[in-house]
Amino acid sequence: MNRYRNLRRSPAIRDMVAETSIGPANILTPLFIVEGKGTKEEISSMPNYYRYSLDTLEAELQELDQLGLRSVLLFVKVPDKKKNDKCSEALNPKGLMIQSVQMIRKKFPHFTIMTDVALDPFSPHGHDGLVKNQEILNDETVDILTEMSLLHAEAGVDFVAPSDMMDGRIGAIRDNLEENGFTKTGILAYSAKYASCYYGPFRDALDSAPGFGDKKTYQMDYRNRREAIKEVVSDVEEGADIVMVKPAGAYLDIIREVRDAVDVPVAAYQVSGEYSMIKASAKAGWIDEENAILESLMAIRRAGADIIATYYGKDLVRILSKT
Repeated sequence: MNRYRNLRRSPAIRDMVAETSIGPANILTPLFIVEGKGTKEEISSMPNYYRYSLDTLEAELQELDQLGLRSVLLFVKVPDKKKNDKCSEALNPKGLMIQSVQMIRKKFPHFTIMTDVALDPFSPHGHDGLVKNQEILNDETVDILTEMSLLHAEAGVDFVAPSDMMDGRIGAIRDNLEENGFTKTGILAYSAKYASCYYGPFRDALDSAPGFGDKKTYQMDYRNRREAIKEVVSDVEEGADIVMVKPAGAYLDIIREVRDAVDVPVAAYQVSGEYSMIKASAKAGWIDEENAILESLMAIRRAGADIIATYYGKDLVRILSKT
């Protein structure tokens, strides 16, 4: 008779034989940045998560540093007056994203900085690409994403993170970085990004909801699994250093498939809807928030993610410090 329970008998034994671990090194912290000064505003649909102006962002970065969370993924909220059909603010060499990278690189040189590369924050339509007659243009968008990535590399990022799901953009970005001498700038590719309902609070955070239609012509159909592997393998062949699955919680099978298919690091994004569902359920007293944080993040790690982008990074570290 096998006595499997002998390995579950005490916390010390369970810790000794645990197959999966998680810590600050696995966490990528998303940060939302706005123009202005003295701004730290809570996102209504993401309780206890904030938008920061550059001056208040510094204090947040110091707190992250103290907790050992030193990898950040930057997003900018663009005022409506700076949005246009050409998304020209995305190529502003003095824009908010460039300023943010330069500030962090100067004051926190030991941080790993990743930047969102997509057009939805800069577009009046809220889509990830240029729009003509309500059609999302692929190749014209790739040209701008390539220029964006070079600007971010010049500012000092460690990784650009194209989140748009346009075809061919990883190869184009890689070639352009190589041609301009940025051989050390990495690419974290949103390779299997699904057209998901779980992005709602994020779009609230950046005011980037689609102005018409949806994103199903370029983001993936959640009914598909094999397609994810095709997308991921293609991005690796084009030069991606890290591939991402997004969302995470409802796509653990995809994370596992991707982990088995490629040898590069795999990231997964526990998105805003996942965060807000846990928050809402915990506030209602239906679940224990700390246990839900641990269980949900450990499940993503167990599925095969090396890196997890999550809004629960600080909470996770504090929970782990008590155990």
